[in-house]
Amino acid sequence: MKKIIAIAALVFTSAYSQAGIRQYAASLEQSHWQFAKKSRLQCELKHNIPNYGQARFYSKASREMNMEFELDMLRLPDTYNLAELRAVPPSWRPGLTDRVISNLKLHKQFSPSFSKKIAWTMLSELEQGMNPTFYYNDWYNENDKIAVALSTARFQKAYQQFVSCVGNLLNYSFEDIADTVLRYQFGSDKLTKESQRKIAQITEYLSLDPDLELVLIDAYTDSYGGRETNRKISEKRAAKIKNYLVKSGVDASRIRSKGYGEKRHVASNRTELGRAQNRRVVVHLAKP
Repeated sequence: MKKIIAIAALVFTSAYSQAGIRQYAASLEQSHWQFAKKSRLQCELKHNIPNYGQARFYSKASREMNMEFELDMLRLPDTYNLAELRAVPPSWRPGLTDRVISNLKLHKQFSPSFSKKIAWTMLSELEQGMNPTFYYNDWYNENDKIAVALSTARFQKAYQQFVSCVGNLLNYSFEDIADTVLRYQFGSDKLTKESQRKIAQITEYLSLDPDLELVLIDAYTDSYGGRETNRKISEKRAAKIKNYLVKSGVDASRIRSKGYGEKRHVASNRTELGRAQNRRVVVHLAKP
């Protein structure tokens, strides 16, 4: 499996002149931006760079706006290297000058951590008709210098689809709901309003993510009442949550439910607040 090359900060010298630089970029005929995923969980925008690899922007469902960039190279570097990222005008836009976006460092053999600000800046430059271009020394031949450009040709249509997709992402992530505790209103078998919102999010997420292989539902009670009675109450609550998910379209084979009664308390049963914390259903979502 190919490794992804990350990029982060450092200044370049004036040694970079256009002469003698080995350039990788898609021609007008080759340039093709692909809006690869349309989902409320993730949006992806890809661009192939002939004989070099692929550039990829992506954003995932989250509480906060995010943006990631990956430069997937066909040949991985053996050493660390320095790079500079510039916005370069295409040849058909004479009179414009290039400008530095960021000073960067190429890392070897690990996944990237790329500033969302830089990723958004690159997209903005592409939208304005500029070509974000990486400059660095070749790690295989110290006498060679490399320029890798993202072409602005045929960018706009795929970009607009991508932006629309990003605006429609869920405002929560898998991590936000992977382990969810549902609680009940005082003296009732009805979930609190917050828990009703959470179970609605879980249902929505399950309808969008086919990779989730298992939903575990564990129900608990406080210690008031007999142990057998509490076990039956917890089983009933677990079954009720499972039925809710099944009626919402979740395949029953993906769900396991169990009632534990008054076992595994998380708070003292001596206070009403503690007992309320113990009366709970825990929903755990598992990915492969």
